[in-house]
Amino acid sequence: MNELELNLIQRINVGDSLTRTSWRYPNKVAIVDGPRQFTYYELNDLVNKFSHFICSLGLQVGDSMALLAGNCAEFLISYFACAKVGVVCVPINLGWKGGEIEYVLNHSGAKAIVIEEQFLKLANVVLPSCEEIYEIVVVHSGDLQNVGDLSERNWHSFEAVIGEFEGLEPEVLIADRAAISYLYTSGTTSAPKGVVSSHLAVYLESLGVCVEDRFSHDDVLAAMMPLFHTAQLNGQCTPAIVVGATIVLLRGFDAEALLSAIEREKVSVFFGLPFMFRELLDCPSISQTDLSSLRLAIYAMAPMPDTLLRQCIEVLGCDFALGFGQTEMNPVTTIFRPEHQLSHSGAVGTPQINVAVAIMDESGCLLPNGSSGEIVYRSPQTMTEYLHNPSATELAFDRGWFHSGDSGYFDKDGILWFEDRFKDVIKSGGENVSSIEVEKAIYASSNQIAEAAVVGLPHGRWGEAITAFVVPKNGQDLDPTEILARVKDKIDGFKAPKSIEIVSELPRTSTGKVQKNLLRRQYSAHYEEK
Repeated sequence: MNELELNLIQRINVGDSLTRTSWRYPNKVAIVDGPRQFTYYELNDLVNKFSHFICSLGLQVGDSMALLAGNCAEFLISYFACAKVGVVCVPINLGWKGGEIEYVLNHSGAKAIVIEEQFLKLANVVLPSCEEIYEIVVVHSGDLQNVGDLSERNWHSFEAVIGEFEGLEPEVLIADRAAISYLYTSGTTSAPKGVVSSHLAVYLESLGVCVEDRFSHDDVLAAMMPLFHTAQLNGQCTPAIVVGATIVLLRGFDAEALLSAIEREKVSVFFGLPFMFRELLDCPSISQTDLSSLRLAIYAMAPMPDTLLRQCIEVLGCDFALGFGQTEMNPVTTIFRPEHQLSHSGAVGTPQINVAVAIMDESGCLLPNGSSGEIVYRSPQTMTEYLHNPSATELAFDRGWFHSGDSGYFDKDGILWFEDRFKDVIKSGGENVSSIEVEKAIYASSNQIAEAAVVGLPHGRWGEAITAFVVPKNGQDLDPTEILARVKDKIDGFKAPKSIEIVSELPRTSTGKVQKNLLRRQYSAHYEEK
């Protein structure tokens, strides 16, 4: 028996999870993408064909291929094809500008790229600066003649190359800890960092989610968050494929479209951000929509305000859970379980089955329940490293734990509470103030508030002045003075905002996170005249 044969027998590979599911449930619908449907047999067959095409380009194990596409079947086909032949997939954030995309393509060493047709114009802007990318695969394009200034590259039609190969399972030696993806984190103050994720890490995280969220082949998952982000890709879709669930792909969040999909496809599980649930409840058609298929609604990025959470549970009539984590952990580390939603409102839960979680002080000592410090992790699903960045990797793994950069504590019940990102802690008048704590008090002050974001802005006296940006619900008129008075009844006076600004919207990343760095930059001179 040679090394390849032993590897094929024993290995852990994310691509193999699709293979095995296709053997168990060949006729089960795997993906619904608009009018298109693919059974698990059909999906695996397409993945195998595309994997053989990737090999025909000369890409070897460890080479990387970029993926510039929205939520479509071809995204998942490309991802799993890369997995089966050991090529590293580099999903591109569709919210990035040209310079960021150029950086990621060059930093990752991508040799090929899969591009969805509508992004060809962007490709013609960024690819001239990416000389290593010579192979370009276009999805949904019947005409590859108009390729701008990149005519010297090798262009391929996704649909055409799929038809050139047979759907035999590729047999490639791939180590368990080989990289499956480079996922780049948003670089708000520096260049994005490439998180190297391994097959073992993603495989175990996917199994953990299946256990914790009780995924099964009977589930139908609506995927509306971007697939280029690990929360949707590895927090939801790779687990769904492990168990043979159906994935309904949506191009993005639209309340009406989501409600229609829930009723039409009998969706049982979906994942969104708190503001999306708020818009869902405000959608006029929700009272006429059949929601009886829903089993579990998952939210992330931030705790759900208590009032909104209770309304959601009543209207949607299903369990709720929060998934907490980060890209470097692939991503889920703790789960705020349905049974804790109302008894510990605002917490982020208890550790996921594969993860050890602790609180560490600045000297490296682990702290008891009730003490605040940095949230740190140990888990086989932790990233391998930051790509080409040994100093950042060493800092992240200091003292034998992965350092999250988050501040939090465990309460007496052993439930984790997230206080803030360290970079978002406001240092006002010599005191450290959690922006999250202030935001919770603002939400509790009025049921007419749709969203709130709190940041520290430069101030001559306070150093950083606590400043709140509030979006009214449904065009309501809000009085900042009244909000401030109610907030002061709920938190210590020194934590209350020095100013509350009413705005129409908050800046967001393409994955829905509020960009507090942009608020700090835009309003940096806010207190200069005060």
